[in-house]
Amino acid sequence: MSTVLITGATSGLGRYVAFELVRSGHVVLAHGRDRARTEQLVRELRTEGEAEGFVADLARLAEVRELGARVAEARPELEVLINNAGVGFGTPGSGRELSADGHELRLAVNYLAPVALTRALLPVLRANAPARIVNVGSAGQEPVDFTDPELTRGYSGKAAYRRSKFALAAHTFTLAEKLVGSGVSVNVLHPATFMDTAMVRDGGIIPWNSVADGAPGVLALATQDLGSGGYFDGTRPARAHEDAYDPEVRKRLSAVTDQLLAL
Repeated sequence: MSTVLITGATSGLGRYVAFELVRSGHVVLAHGRDRARTEQLVRELRTEGEAEGFVADLARLAEVRELGARVAEARPELEVLINNAGVGFGTPGSGRELSADGHELRLAVNYLAPVALTRALLPVLRANAPARIVNVGSAGQEPVDFTDPELTRGYSGKAAYRRSKFALAAHTFTLAEKLVGSGVSVNVLHPATFMDTAMVRDGGIIPWNSVADGAPGVLALATQDLGSGGYFDGTRPARAHEDAYDPEVRKRLSAVTDQLLAL
């Protein structure tokens, strides 16, 4: 049984996956943004097994890095990281939003935060190999405009979301190449389309699927050896946006990512 950190565990898909993992005997480290909700979740999880809560606002990169440091110190046996937390399209008609650090919000939470958290926890994951990183992405992907990565022009929440998920997929493929031979696998998946979550409902979308429909793919990647550097649609191997495989695109994304994380 593994020790698993899952971000965005207090609702939606993250909550469902947390309960499935703890009931299977895994130790669940549940991240949430709200302390009261996180503590309540942990109390519920502990009726099923072993769990611990960690609170951080992923829209603040300093808190993301602090989260990584706290988890590494408290749980040096960590073997699985599930980057699940995310921000959706936003309410219809809403404008461009910024993170606490001044980054476009969807880019910050859906992409920069998982990259920063992964980097913070890689030493622990390497030490506990075989280990796994699961990035919860989306089939909705749109290439990043490297002349305007923060989407200051022609903004829409849908475009911002899709670009952040494109970046997460491309980053996954680059990271997988860097981790060859390390015993740490990293994969990205589209769990299910328009699950019944607050993110989807807030976007004015009628859900197509339940979170239970989206869980099997996450659980499979978190608990089984399914290779590394893959993109999955649920439990099935699939293809991300073709540009996400382009070496030049991924090289430019890495450079932009480093610049944004250094700001």
